[in-house]
Amino acid sequence: MRKLIVALAAVAVAATGCSSFTGIYDIPLPGGADIGDQPFTVKARFKDVLDLVPQSGVKVNEVPVGRVEDIHLAPDGWTAEVSMRINGNVDLPANALAMLRQSSLLGEKYVELSPPPPAESSGKKLADGALIPIEHTNRNTDIEEVLGALSMLLNGGGIEQLQTIAQEMNNALTGNEADIRKTLGGVDTLVSTLDESRSDITRAIDGVNKLAGTLNDEKDQLAGVIDSLGPGLKVLTDQRGQLVRMLQSLQSLSDVAVRTVNASQADVVADLKALTPALRKLGDAGADLPKSLQILFTIPFTDEAVNGVKGDYFNLYAKIDLDLQDVVDNLSRSRRSPLEDVPILGDVIGGKPGAGGGQLPIPGSQAPASSAGGLAGILDGILGGGG
Repeated sequence: MRKLIVALAAVAVAATGCSSFTGIYDIPLPGGADIGDQPFTVKARFKDVLDLVPQSGVKVNEVPVGRVEDIHLAPDGWTAEVSMRINGNVDLPANALAMLRQSSLLGEKYVELSPPPPAESSGKKLADGALIPIEHTNRNTDIEEVLGALSMLLNGGGIEQLQTIAQEMNNALTGNEADIRKTLGGVDTLVSTLDESRSDITRAIDGVNKLAGTLNDEKDQLAGVIDSLGPGLKVLTDQRGQLVRMLQSLQSLSDVAVRTVNASQADVVADLKALTPALRKLGDAGADLPKSLQILFTIPFTDEAVNGVKGDYFNLYAKIDLDLQDVVDNLSRSRRSPLEDVPILGDVIGGKPGAGGGQLPIPGSQAPASSAGGLAGILDGILGGGG
């Protein structure tokens, strides 16, 4: 066995030739990925490579296609840059993704290369010297991180507090089951009502949004109105004393009005009772009163006269009695003659001396036995009528 080890070491030294030996990572491992005769180098930058080491595998769809050549600090000083040697037959877009994964729960780390979503795929091909930026790289959660978080939870984390919270909730709910059920029922009713009114709530919110937009558009006018209120408020402040006196005077006036109404209450009630018969009669008149008024204001052509119009106009036939005797007879029936206002005839009719001294002589007439006189007697003499 010792001889075999020495022989392997000699072969490794002979294979390296004159090149420098930097450690065990320079020794190729048996059973690694086949990188072919024309491999190419691709670099990828990660925020954290965890315990990834050189000679780790590089896979595509869980198929080994290369190995990690080198891991060093990127030029920005904050990220890690991983150099990978990949088989030349690998066909990936230029914007490929690189994910740091773990082969099993406690297995080794490796780099998984995958194409981007079809919508984001680039037309170019991943070639030698390409760099996968940090935006296209990521890593899965390490088992050590999961165990560390679980340890923190179990050792002084939230488990102890959960027991305390459960105990306090039991103490608060014990004996209040009915009230809690009632509260939950009210909450269920509230939620159901809100769900049924969601359209109204949405419209109200839209209305508030529209109002807010309108107020925002009119903010200059609103600011001007608010600024204009200042002088008005100053005037009100200056006239505060006068306003107070006016209100006090109104109070005094209201007291006087109340006393007046109280004093005249009986008279007002009596007047209203006296108006009751008249109002009742007006009510009984009903529709007759408006019809009468309609005829009154349309004499001589009432609404019924319109029915006789068959064209653009209609004829009016009037019979006028111009018999002087009938006119005189009609005028003589009046208690006061319309001719009394005439200066001379008034003196004659009234039997009083006129301005000419004496009565107007009427030829062919005789004074009646009685001294009644009047216009009828005068005109009878003129017209030849007998007394």
